[in-house]
Amino acid sequence: MSTNAKSADHSPIDEDAEQLARLGYTYEKQFKREMSFWGNVSLGFTYLSPVVGVYTLFASSLGLGGPPMIWSFLIVGVGQLFVALVFGEIVSNYPVAGGVYPWARRLWGAKWGWMTGWVYLIALLTTIAGVAYGAGTFLDALVGMESTTTSTIICAIALILAATAINLGGTKLLSKVAMLGLFAELGGALVVGIWLLVAARQHDLSVLFNSFGAGGDGSNYFIAFAAAALIGIYQYYGFEACGDVAEEVPNPGVRIPKAMRMTIYIGGFAATFVCLSLILAVPDYAAVISGENTDPVGTVLAGAFGEIGHKVVLAIVLISFLSCVMSLQAAASRLSYSMARDRMLPASHLLAQFQEKRHVPPYSLLLACVVPVLIILGSVVSPDALVVIVSFAALGIYLGFQLVVLAALRARLKGWKPSGAFQLGKWGVPVNIAALTWGVLGITNMVWPRTPDSPWFVNYLVLLSAVVVVGVGLIYLFAKKPYTHSDAPAADAVPASGSNGSVADNAQSRNVENYL
Repeated sequence: MSTNAKSADHSPIDEDAEQLARLGYTYEKQFKREMSFWGNVSLGFTYLSPVVGVYTLFASSLGLGGPPMIWSFLIVGVGQLFVALVFGEIVSNYPVAGGVYPWARRLWGAKWGWMTGWVYLIALLTTIAGVAYGAGTFLDALVGMESTTTSTIICAIALILAATAINLGGTKLLSKVAMLGLFAELGGALVVGIWLLVAARQHDLSVLFNSFGAGGDGSNYFIAFAAAALIGIYQYYGFEACGDVAEEVPNPGVRIPKAMRMTIYIGGFAATFVCLSLILAVPDYAAVISGENTDPVGTVLAGAFGEIGHKVVLAIVLISFLSCVMSLQAAASRLSYSMARDRMLPASHLLAQFQEKRHVPPYSLLLACVVPVLIILGSVVSPDALVVIVSFAALGIYLGFQLVVLAALRARLKGWKPSGAFQLGKWGVPVNIAALTWGVLGITNMVWPRTPDSPWFVNYLVLLSAVVVVGVGLIYLFAKKPYTHSDAPAADAVPASGSNGSVADNAQSRNVENYL
């Protein structure tokens, strides 16, 4: 596989504007290209958030699969790297705000773009709610409050409001806070991990090959490992957020593919290191596997750092949660803005509005604030409702990924020749097939029934949530026909008969200033 850097890394901004015009978007109110390469990496990293992922799912994964569950980070990391390579090639061709929606639209068509954007938008909004709600218990522990549903809801809403305020500050502020989040989370993960390995380690590396009875006998362990591997599956997304802000990054065709891969490398290392340090510091695996110890993370941290040190670690964890929510909001707002300026969503006239002073879409950001808050408030009426809604979050993100991966493979087989600065060359089709194969396996693992003794709807809750979201999307698609509302370029990746397939030939510039 190879990269073809066709321009210097410091491309003049006017060249970026010209490229955007060739892609079919010319208007006066534009995002400011104020996000540096490391700011872009930080956005992806804080969205991926290894601390949030590991701390949230460590207890359940260790209980299901024992210490060998750590190998899921390597397996999933390789699979998601294939996806990141495919995305890197696509964003290098189509560096347009909104990520998966404009990519799917250009590769397959307006209808496919709508469904991809719809599924991914719902997944992002529910993920914001789930991450914010999960932070509540950590904030309660930090301030010494008893953890109740009410306190968790208040903490979650406060976190979302703080993230929204940061996002409304503009691209430069978002970039700086994301970098602060990266340094805090990565630095905290390294310091905590090293301390646990030096001062609190209870076992040697041999435990990574011993299930300690998790999953029953050896013949059933694969099933247990697949369930435990959800910690890895839920970990490795966030790199696509680098492409969601493509109109805010100078020379995006070169920088964003690099940022996506860097997010995988740094995030994967940090997640694996954090998980390893926790595994080796857990004193009694049997207690976790049996359910006697339901909070091994809290037990390990409290024992290793004492009361004051534990609170410092909790503060770092909360910074990670805030950064994660902030990055998720940024991705969701750019996606809804991108769809709205193509008139694909209800209330598009509002969601596509642009604040000139801060160069952000305020109503799209408001959407990424209000909807998650409403989801969280729904837990007052029914805690089960929150579980049902949030259960779609990770599956929806993977499904959105694979809709793009499938569109890219179809386009390749029909003659698409990527022409961006980052190219996979002869490896394009094999990597694309590997990414699609991995995605199907990951999705299958997420929807697979785990509790045969429970009612059928509990076993298939994740799958049912996906059916509802996709079903509602299809009903709106065919009832309202949003794909007819705009002349935005679509399905122009594959060269038409007699065309050389270049973006300039296949996309006509349009001025949408009157609409925005």
